[in-house]
Amino acid sequence: MDRLNDAARVLVVDDNEAFRAIVAEVAQLEGCHLTNAATLADARRCVEEARFDLLLVDLSLPDGNGLDLVDEIDLAEHGRIAIATGFPSIESAVRAVRKPVVEYLVKPVPFDALARLMRDACERAAARPPRAAAAVAGMVGQSAPMRALFDQIRRVAPLDVGVFVHGESGTGKELVARALHELSARSGRFIAVNCGAIAPDLLSSQLFGHERGSFTGAAQAHAGFFEQAQGGTLFLDEVTEMPLALQVYLLRVIETRTLTRVGGAREVPVDVRIVAASNRDPQLAVANGHLRADLYYRLSEFPLTIPPLRARRDDIPMLARHFLDRLNQRYGTARAFDADGLRRLAERAWPGNVRELRHAVQRAYILADHDIVAIAEDAAPRAIAESDGSIRFSVGMSFDDIEREMLLKTLAASSNNKRRAARALGITTKTIYNRLLRYREQGLIGDELVGSGPDDDKAD
Repeated sequence: MDRLNDAARVLVVDDNEAFRAIVAEVAQLEGCHLTNAATLADARRCVEEARFDLLLVDLSLPDGNGLDLVDEIDLAEHGRIAIATGFPSIESAVRAVRKPVVEYLVKPVPFDALARLMRDACERAAARPPRAAAAVAGMVGQSAPMRALFDQIRRVAPLDVGVFVHGESGTGKELVARALHELSARSGRFIAVNCGAIAPDLLSSQLFGHERGSFTGAAQAHAGFFEQAQGGTLFLDEVTEMPLALQVYLLRVIETRTLTRVGGAREVPVDVRIVAASNRDPQLAVANGHLRADLYYRLSEFPLTIPPLRARRDDIPMLARHFLDRLNQRYGTARAFDADGLRRLAERAWPGNVRELRHAVQRAYILADHDIVAIAEDAAPRAIAESDGSIRFSVGMSFDDIEREMLLKTLAASSNNKRRAARALGITTKTIYNRLLRYREQGLIGDELVGSGPDDDKAD
């Protein structure tokens, strides 16, 4: 980034040429970039075209009152505002204090006061989030890896090709899929399916539908996710969790663009764009026999990789502010991070990626005193295991942390028998094994707990 973009941006709105010259001298000494506006109309054009870290506004302008500008601008887009007037009055002072004005200054303004305002602007500029011009579909990021990802999304979204999204848990794979759908101009719905969260014996009817009476409990015909996404996009998350037999049928549906419901005989044409995703290396999943090679090549006509948060640390302050802004908007507050909060956030490891960051900001918001959101030096909260076989969870823990603690505690209670733990948790041994592989990759557990596969247990 060039020096101009790094420098604090100051807008002085004043028709007094001598005062503007003094401000220009102070701005130069403090390394600020100064923009001048002699009228209210000029000032309005300036704030529409750029953001400023400091607005120094005169009250009496040739075409209006400087406080009118404060009424009109988007305060979230700009920094601090100071009023400087040569004709102070009780009325103008009262009006100023009702607005987000830093100071009400009377001319001649002391040199030290102007220098202090400039230094404050420099501090704000150092923490200033860049415009999210490169963002797509609500995704936040300005780092080089994310700009590259946004560019790829824009290029492939309008094309009718399969996309395979690879990224660690918490990086935002569903957000990418939604962005692809929103930019595709497809008129149908966006349907998201977590293939690892549906029991294998139910996944077939959930995906492809079933006819009435096709199995016990099928009291009426059901349109599956493919038919629900007709003309739109079907997002298959954790596709490597899909049983191999079902992968064969999925490949056939993709190639023929028709499906047959469970228990049915009629072929149903489908026009669905598929976006698949996995938090595991898809090529490794193919090599390990978890994903059919022919299905992988059909799904990954255009592969996309989402960078982990540790590879885009420049985005952490922007993301943290984004999450805090959403909380402020939701609850009508105006909380801000403490002086070192963003630095502490940027220095953490974030194995849970953006999802973990969001929960950390939420926890800090909940625990904030008044309007200052403090970020502790230690890592995110963890569960506290109890000796009676229960687990106590603390407010602000991420769902990934809760899931991990529950799975590991259940495994320990089951003497590390995956089949018994799977029955207790209501999931498959394959799901447990995949979770353990992920935890090992994150350095949270050792090889001995993972074992050699999902069915490596001895007899119960």
